[in-house]
Amino acid sequence: MELYDAIEKRRTIRRFKAPATKEQLKRIVLSGTKAPSGRNTQPWEFILVEDPALAETIAQIKYDITLKMAPNPESLETFKKNAAIQKDSFKNSSVLAVCHHPMGEAGTWLAVENMSLAAVAEGLGTSIAFYMGGPRAEVVKLLGLPEGYELTCILKIGLPAEEGYDRDQSPYGPRRPEYSWLHKNAYGTPL
Repeated sequence: MELYDAIEKRRTIRRFKAPATKEQLKRIVLSGTKAPSGRNTQPWEFILVEDPALAETIAQIKYDITLKMAPNPESLETFKKNAAIQKDSFKNSSVLAVCHHPMGEAGTWLAVENMSLAAVAEGLGTSIAFYMGGPRAEVVKLLGLPEGYELTCILKIGLPAEEGYDRDQSPYGPRRPEYSWLHKNAYGTPL
């Protein structure tokens, strides 16, 4: 698959039919380790969560985070629906905790992007779950990360059970017009 095809086809997948195979996961994670990192520190660590109870606990923490984001009681039902979709995205997927040591977060996010594109080349999809504050510390403890390591994200990988949103038909709004985000020399000067 051509790189630009993989970029164009990559979508966030929220429902999976089956997890990635071990061979696919090895290729996908290996592609992540090819990402650039400051001074070649290779700051990443990857933990494949195969214990269903542990995956369910991590999914529940994400569910709880999303519910707490509801700005008012009127929006709670919408947030419950979104939280349930996020929690369900852990089912039938390979759950990969992507971690980094200090000063390595940027390179680790580049590794996540490499893995997301490699998953497309494998005919798979991905979805990212991000954790902050106390819930992040809770997941770090569950994963047994050593002192100084942080959770970058949870990357769910699997065979898509959906197409993912069309980029221009997303419920969150359409994409910005091409090149509307490109400026020359200073913000506000179009190229």
